[in-house]
Amino acid sequence: MVKCREIIEKIEKLAPLNLAESWDNVGLLIGDYQKEIKNIMVTLDVTLEVVKEAVEKKIDLIIAHHPIIFKPLKKITMDDYTGQMVCNLIKNDISVYAAHTNLDIAKGGLNDVLASRLQLNNVKVLKALKNVQLKKIVVFIPDGYQDAVREAMAKEGAGWIGDYSHCTFMTKGTGTFKPLEGTNPFIGKQGQVEKAEEYRLETIVPQDKVGKVIKAMLEVHPYEEVAYDIYPLEIEGEAVGIGRIGTLENEMTFSEFIKLVKNTLNIEYIKYIGNEKSIISKVAICTGSGADFISACVKQKADVYITGDVKYHEAQFAQQNGLNLIDAGHYETENIVVPFLMNYLNDTYQNKGIKIFSAQSNQGIFRIV
Repeated sequence: MVKCREIIEKIEKLAPLNLAESWDNVGLLIGDYQKEIKNIMVTLDVTLEVVKEAVEKKIDLIIAHHPIIFKPLKKITMDDYTGQMVCNLIKNDISVYAAHTNLDIAKGGLNDVLASRLQLNNVKVLKALKNVQLKKIVVFIPDGYQDAVREAMAKEGAGWIGDYSHCTFMTKGTGTFKPLEGTNPFIGKQGQVEKAEEYRLETIVPQDKVGKVIKAMLEVHPYEEVAYDIYPLEIEGEAVGIGRIGTLENEMTFSEFIKLVKNTLNIEYIKYIGNEKSIISKVAICTGSGADFISACVKQKADVYITGDVKYHEAQFAQQNGLNLIDAGHYETENIVVPFLMNYLNDTYQNKGIKIFSAQSNQGIFRIV
């Protein structure tokens, strides 16, 4: 039996809620954390058509990129579009979870998926929003258990520095303690001061993962009472933010790059500005609506920028600054979230009796004639 909460924890391990923009509305928006999940549907948008499809397929949980509720609802009635969706979802006991800007921003999230599909190298954040806050955790471990404790902590995100994991430092020493009445010591006897050969293990942890790292550490540590410390650090971790910028393995003309983008996103038409004969090497991307970051692309000397929802004067600014620009569409640049999340969840749940569907009724809304 897999509960809704377990699946949510899996998603939030990839895209923590604290990464979301302040204006966003992410997380479980409709439903019950304790609900048993057998059928999941992944979609970019939640629409009436998607809700109808979910009812027909007996879906228990819809996982969407765009939140079904953005602003507070003053009423929930059947004469309102959102109200109809909410009423039907509740009536049919279908939960809805949204991973939006937190999934856009997350390392390994939607923008990194597109960067990977385009085979970009040396990928960095396009527009930094903040730096990860770090803590240092120190724990004292009896000899023979240091590897198990280190592994448990690393699995939950401790000791990650850049592209390296399991980064820790250990020193050997002697710990002392006196078990008092009512204790059940792992080493020693009640009423006697005990000396034990111990290891001091220290590592860094992103602030938002401290709780899970401590929980994992306590579960494998053999002591009844574990001695550990948490220290604040002045240094900051890696930058997190929107969009990505990287380089192509082999440079190509803008005309050739346009074909690459169309093939990568499986789309027939795009809008673009720029010189088809110009050479493309440095590529900036932002899935969805990213026109606000054109100036960041210019500042970082990108050769081309791929995004969606570009207005006329925004495109004009790019042109005036010599930036090749591709408007590949909001839906088209973000719908890659569906196969990505399906694969991500299937890795864990395909052998646990859970079926994962893509919403066939969610299609791009624009038509080109």
